[in-house]
Amino acid sequence: MKTYLMEFSGTCEASTYQKPTILAIDDDNDNLVLIGCALEVLNCEFIGETSGQAALAIAIERQPSLILLDVIMPDMHGIDFIRRLKQHHLACQIPVIAITGLATPEDRQELLAEGFADYLSKPYMVDDLESIVRRHLQVELLYCEDA
Repeated sequence: MKTYLMEFSGTCEASTYQKPTILAIDDDNDNLVLIGCALEVLNCEFIGETSGQAALAIAIERQPSLILLDVIMPDMHGIDFIRRLKQHHLACQIPVIAITGLATPEDRQELLAEGFADYLSKPYMVDDLESIVRRHLQVELLYCEDA
């Protein structure tokens, strides 16, 4: 289990801008590095985690602005993760984006019905990832014009 914490510096003034925190969960370290690099332009604090169990604890403790979740994980399926997250009063409002190889329309419908805020099918384009993150963090990214 590895946890990555990267804070990307930007030119936004600290007094007017609170960096959103994004928690990404994927059992593939390379995917976490890719997500972290893609989110650098958005001036976010990035936490990457390879374990669903550990990520659940981080989500409850840190209450990130957004969670990007690989649905197929060895220690916890994404649907189990979101069900447990939604039961916790401090974390139940955090939007969770499914990032998955499950690509059928039925898969998408099931994931959205389970409470995922959005869906991104693997493999994905970095621009698509950035677009989804921007859409879900619209208010929080509004004040940082340099992103």
